[in-house]
Amino acid sequence: MRVIVTGGAGFIGSALVRHLVSEVGAEVLTVDKLTYAGNLASLKSIANAPNHRFEKLDICDAAGIGSAFETFRPTHVMHLAAESHVDRSITGSKAFIETNVIGTFTLLEAARRYWGALDGEAKRDFRFLHVSTDEVYGSLGPEGLFTEETPYDPSSPYSSSKAASDHLAIAWQRTYGLPVVVSNCSNNYGPYHFPEKLIPLTILNALDGKKLPVYGNGANVRDWLYVEDHARALALIATRGEVGHKYNVGGRNERSNIDVVRRICAILDEVRPAGAPHDRLISFVTDRPGHDHRYAIDASKLETAFGWKAQESFDTGIEKTVRWYVDNAWWWRPLREGVYAGDRLGVIEKTT
Repeated sequence: MRVIVTGGAGFIGSALVRHLVSEVGAEVLTVDKLTYAGNLASLKSIANAPNHRFEKLDICDAAGIGSAFETFRPTHVMHLAAESHVDRSITGSKAFIETNVIGTFTLLEAARRYWGALDGEAKRDFRFLHVSTDEVYGSLGPEGLFTEETPYDPSSPYSSSKAASDHLAIAWQRTYGLPVVVSNCSNNYGPYHFPEKLIPLTILNALDGKKLPVYGNGANVRDWLYVEDHARALALIATRGEVGHKYNVGGRNERSNIDVVRRICAILDEVRPAGAPHDRLISFVTDRPGHDHRYAIDASKLETAFGWKAQESFDTGIEKTVRWYVDNAWWWRPLREGVYAGDRLGVIEKTT
């Protein structure tokens, strides 16, 4: 198994690369542009692994991507490179269109040319896994779950760009026969998560004694998936997924945002009692535009097909996550001090 992983220095990508290199034993070429969210420190544990190599490369660079295919000769492509933060997409949507749409198109075309020149078993066994999000489905009411048949209804520039990339991947399978599989996951959390998202931002703000911003009344609900459970699922989907099919990946761990923040505070009260009670730092702020109320994944297809199940409950996963951040300031402190200090993003300037 020889795998090109795009976005492999990012949060989910690095978890996948560590799993493929250390647990699966695959030969892996990690491709990453190393934007603000790409961090080679997330790959430190496998930096000297003989079955891993890294190339700094933008997926919009057609010549560079084409060269990577020809020199590495992959059996699988696992495409995770993406701009992914909803708040940043509100005020900087161009980067999301460029990377998520144009980048995916560029990668699909490179894969199509490479795959088209293969023959025999190599051509039959090649797979392109396009990794996406449940946000493409829009917002759920108080009941129901997203299935693989749920119509797309994206709300943000981010989710719209991912919806477009999903449609491209599926179209390249239907039109050109490229052996594509698509996955859509719920909200991931865990170690090495860039501290702009809710969980790492809450943990680090609390450790610094800063306000813990919660949008609206905190009632928005997400299904939380521990990132290492997701990595295991992606490896299964890439190797065993049926061409042309979609697989939803979820943790079956629904929580409201305010409950997530309060649980983090409770754990920190135990491990860092000097700052307790941490929930005194909670601050409700104006909701973000187009904030979907609820996401929830039905992962039955994945669970039934491959026997996969999330190993971490939210309670076990969030405790592991909080303790990891407490113990690993070497990873996050340079980011807080030099890249992103935790200020609010995605605020639309009022015009008159």
